[in-house]
Amino acid sequence: MDHVDPRRLIPRTNDLLALPAVREARTRLNERVIRELVRDVQEQARRGGLPPGQVEPALLAAVAARTATSLRPVLNATGVIVHTNLGRAPLSEGAVEALVAASGYVDVELDLSDGSRSCRGAGARAALLAACPAAEDALVVNNGAAALVLATTAFAAGREVVVSRGELVEIGAGFRLTDLMESTGARLREVGTTNRTHLHDYAGAIGPDTGCVLKVHPSNFRVDGFTSAVSLDELGRLAAANGVPLVADLGSGLLAPDPFLPDEPDAASALASGADVVIASGDKLLGGPQSGLLLGRKEVITRLARHPLARAVRADKLALAALEATVAGGTPPVVQALHTDVGQLRGRTDRLARELGVPVVPHDGRVGGGGAPGVPLPGWALRLPEGLARPLRTGDPAVLPRVHDGSCLIDLRCVPAKDDGRIVEAVRRALATLEVADAGRAG
Repeated sequence: MDHVDPRRLIPRTNDLLALPAVREARTRLNERVIRELVRDVQEQARRGGLPPGQVEPALLAAVAARTATSLRPVLNATGVIVHTNLGRAPLSEGAVEALVAASGYVDVELDLSDGSRSCRGAGARAALLAACPAAEDALVVNNGAAALVLATTAFAAGREVVVSRGELVEIGAGFRLTDLMESTGARLREVGTTNRTHLHDYAGAIGPDTGCVLKVHPSNFRVDGFTSAVSLDELGRLAAANGVPLVADLGSGLLAPDPFLPDEPDAASALASGADVVIASGDKLLGGPQSGLLLGRKEVITRLARHPLARAVRADKLALAALEATVAGGTPPVVQALHTDVGQLRGRTDRLARELGVPVVPHDGRVGGGGAPGVPLPGWALRLPEGLARPLRTGDPAVLPRVHDGSCLIDLRCVPAKDDGRIVEAVRRALATLEVADAGRAG
């Protein structure tokens, strides 16, 4: 009997595309993606890595697993609340519902009562002003850096920005505030030294060419020891006396003081101290979507809103909807994690430790995202073998632990309690994977 080349037994493309599950997948995946999945499994079979009889099941599994986005949900078990690599703030249920509602046609710039054009983002603006009564007006742009660029451009393009040398911050991925501001055409007038800046330093620098005075909260580092900085109260009086705007870049996004973070600045206090405009990020301690917030005096915010650059950096309808729901809705996950009851956290951790037969160790969480640097958030973690980190990251669900001091640590601070069971199952699968790998090496 003649030998049949196994490759001739590989199902034809048209037959695979006609499978009911593949046809149904066209409601969520486009034709190009589906055909790529078909070619991938066929190619595996041609190379001998997949028996021809397994092509159809492999394709059905690939189609079922494939989503229209490459982003994967991750359970954050690091203890870092605002984790930049994980998209910073997880949204509240209300914000997620608002995103879905805003995904279609919405009245983002329309007054439905008379059919005329309305002010964009009015709902988010109203929610911010209700939450921060010290602000006379508010403007939302697409992120915190954009807010700083807009303010610098409007106030100081071709002029000087007076700023302390101790506040020239580099943020994530190597971006420096100095570069951002200079890209607007502003000139930096640095005053003081890295560790000490005095009021007379600012006073001596302010002149006819001053566009604004900038106060930056160095949120991702601390300078201790022989230090001196000028308060917003002092700067506010100095700026007002010289008729120049005072811009306060707070970074983290607190609208009001938080007793858990007494050294973290907030918008209400900054405005009360004399800042003309406060800049903050909506996706940090506020717990909302990526956005830049500008809060301040009405005439100042109006000036910023009318600047041509405001159009280029404006927030889209999804961010506006999620921001409004974050501010006006229930407690966001970021705030819940920050205020986690340590006793309850210990109880959850102990329960999982008993199920898994692993030890519990003290573990300090962190705010993250450049907020409250060096401030520990006391808590607890499961201590696992370091080798579990990779299978946990690549498993389903993906779990991101903290690898520290030769251990893989699972901190439940940022994990919703409803997902505790998923953590247990993920750890068990990772342990099984590690045991198989160890057995293979021993053999």
